[in-house]
Amino acid sequence: MIRVTLPQHLRTLAHVGYEVQIEVEGVVTQRSVLDAIEARYPMLRGTIRDHVTQERRPFLRFFACEEDLSHESPDAPLPEAVISGKEPLMIIGAIAGG
Repeated sequence: MIRVTLPQHLRTLAHVGYEVQIEVEGVVTQRSVLDAIEARYPMLRGTIRDHVTQERRPFLRFFACEEDLSHESPDAPLPEAVISGKEPLMIIGAIAGG
């Protein structure tokens, strides 16, 4: 079971708590985790990544095991601690302002 934490605006949209748990078949990558999230919570399609390009939205970041994975390949395997469920994949909403 993969654990994923979501920022408040996405939790509100999906009507879920701070953390969701999803099953991923095959290699656990950013892409496979996001595919599973969008399949389970269709209202999140297009909110984490662009509908057409499938690229991460600019004001969202991905963290796991105290590392910023936002610029990693979406097809790179996630850390073992995430795959085992020991650590969550964190989707963080950026804070902007002036």
